[in-house]
Amino acid sequence: MARRPIALVTAAVLFLEAPGIVAVNAVLAGFLEAQSMSLAGMDPDAMVNGTWGLGIASGAALVLCALVALLAGVRDRRPGRFGRALLVGCAIVHGVLGAVAVGLLGWGAFAFLVTVLGLVVLTLVAYGSGVDEPVTEAEPTPA
Repeated sequence: MARRPIALVTAAVLFLEAPGIVAVNAVLAGFLEAQSMSLAGMDPDAMVNGTWGLGIASGAALVLCALVALLAGVRDRRPGRFGRALLVGCAIVHGVLGAVAVGLLGWGAFAFLVTVLGLVVLTLVAYGSGVDEPVTEAEPTPA
């Protein structure tokens, strides 16, 4: 099975997606700063700082998910419990964002997010339970 290439491609895509999500949030923070408008009485500077914080935290989470996939591909072993939980969370976020993106951004963004979702899920499934167990040969049955 092609477990290693799947995990390595997943890691590469997540590594490339991390600076992209930070850049999108940087653009949003720039618009918020330029408008300097309040939303329901919130301080505009707090909204700018929150947007930057969300972008940096999202980028860091994607890098962490990419590291988990990279380690799984390099070691050819399934991730630990925390790593699997992190990848499951990443898959859920990509699924929800894909559903939202189809209405707001169009089918191209949806296709990208669902492709990343598929890669993450394929990595999880490829390194499913029983992968680390030693392979034993079946004993011959007496005739």
